Amino acid sequence: MNRGIVTALSAIGIAQGLKVFTNKKLTGKWDWRPLLQTGGMPSSHSAGVASLAAYVAANRGTRHIETALAVVFGSIVMYDAQGVRRHTGEIARLVNELEDHFEVISGDYPSLEYTKRDKELKELLGHQPIEVLGGAIFGIIFGTVIARVEDRKMSKLEEAQEDWG
Repeated sequence: MNRGIVTALSAIGIAQGLKVFTNKKLTGKWDWRPLLQTGGMPSSHSAGVASLAAYVAANRGTRHIETALAVVFGSIVMYDAQGVRRHTGEIARLVNELEDHFEVISGDYPSLEYTKRDKELKELLGHQPIEVLGGAIFGIIFGTVIARVEDRKMSKLEEAQEDWG
């Protein structure tokens, strides 16, 4: 079993679960939809890549190529989550608002022939920088803790083998 993958996927799952609680704090209402939605606090993308990078660094060291790969690709994912994806969501919000205005205007001008779409564009796609930072901090702590727990288990196993050997 690849513990790095398990660590990263676990961090993603826990971060998604935490979104229910942060959403409750913001809205005052319990809502389970954030479990399956993008965006929100903390960023599960950031939590996943940061936990993998921290886990690899703790096991291989900071000078190892695997650590470099995890950090560089993780940085790209986090930048994308708060940059391109967030701006895409903002554009979707503006398009949805524009469509609402067209609907009002078309009522005054029947020749405009406007047909409303069945579904609005999804607006919550990316993350605010603070959400990315929250996910990254959680991921770094989570990945480091998992690596340390694993190290302790291995040390105890090695001690037990020496005692038997």
